[in-house]
Amino acid sequence: MQAFTENRAPDTLDQLWLVEHSPVYTLGQAGKPEHVLHPRHIPVIKSDRGGQVTYHGPGQVVVYVLADLKRTGLTIRAMVQALEQAVIMTLAEFGLTQACRKPGAPGVYLAQDDGELAKIAALGIKVRKGCTYHGVALNVDMDLTPFEGINPCGYEGLKTISMASSGVKAAWESVAVTLAGKIISECRLRVE
Repeated sequence: MQAFTENRAPDTLDQLWLVEHSPVYTLGQAGKPEHVLHPRHIPVIKSDRGGQVTYHGPGQVVVYVLADLKRTGLTIRAMVQALEQAVIMTLAEFGLTQACRKPGAPGVYLAQDDGELAKIAALGIKVRKGCTYHGVALNVDMDLTPFEGINPCGYEGLKTISMASSGVKAAWESVAVTLAGKIISECRLRVE
């Protein structure tokens, strides 16, 4: 991502990279090591994205968004909101219509029966030379236990959920393709 961003020209088309990671904790630039409570056997990798600590693993759709902000006409804040909206729209297509944002805490959340918000998607981007990289991670059908080893996104006690734990069974590929389409539209990308 860094090399692509460093070497892109003004006419380079945007790209989306859809991946499913092996288990890993990533600590963002502002990440505080004390938010990693007990990593056990899961590696902790420092990342140059924004945000604190999160977990990536099998059953999670990660979309890296390599976009030229100037060409999209979006500010950094508007890009974050567009990514959140793409996730909210994707979840709605799969029947989870109560997805929302949480002021001051990037990502997407679902209201729980007790009224609390639980995080279903994490978001962290980096901007270099007017272009974004890193992106968004949506929990589809994954083991959520590793989130207990961290304060997700730096919030002690933040509950993390998945589409499956919220009652929606969907194929990783189906969610990935749907989310990619929403991101292209909402973020005004010109992709290959």
